[in-house]
This record gives sequence, C-alpha cells and structure tokens, in this order.
Amino acid sequence: MTQADAPLVRNVDARHRYEILAGEVTAGFTAYRDRDGQRVFFHTEIDDAFAGQGLASVLVQEALSHVRDTGRRIVPVCPYVAKFLKKHEEFADITDPVTPEILQWLDTALAR
Repeated sequence: MTQADAPLVRNVDARHRYEILAGEVTAGFTAYRDRDGQRVFFHTEIDDAFAGQGLASVLVQEALSHVRDTGRRIVPVCPYVAKFLKKHEEFADITDPVTPEILQWLDTALAR
C-alpha cells in the first residue's frame, strides 16, 4: 500500500462520526455523541467488503487521537472501542468509565 493508498480518517461532525475512507469509498465509521467534555463512542462498523484489513483499528486510533487533541475525554460504550482501549493504555488518562447515567443519557440523545 502506498502513501496515496493509505486509508484516510475524517471527523464528520455534522453526522457525529469519524469515517474511514479507502480510496474514495467510505469503508466504515465510529459514531459518537458529545456530553460535557466527553465524546461518547457507541457504535463502530466496517463494511463487509473491507473486513480483515485492520481498518477498524486505524479508525479508532485516529478518532481517539483526535479526541485527545481537542481536550475531550473518551467514554467507550461501543464494545469495539472498549476492547481497543484495553490494548492501548496510552489513552487511559483520558478515558472515563461507562456508567448507568451515561447510558441513560445516550438513550435519550439517540431517541428520534
């Protein structure tokens, strides 16, 4: 894979998610909602056509690095993000626990 072929991660704030692009195709995303200085990640998905390429790891690494750069904290409701954080302790200092209060808030925030 050349530098030009490397996947690109971008924050699409209007859609509350980070997307990973493989070429010009959106290969997946990790969705969030913001709450009092926290970025609550609740779902990560990679299209089946791109499975097994390590894109979810690249996506979450870039998203969490962006959260650090913006001064927010991470709340890993998403099982994939939670699993990623167990292996990447460099984000432990900006990670908050998932609490019943956050889960209730998230249910309300996602209600349509």
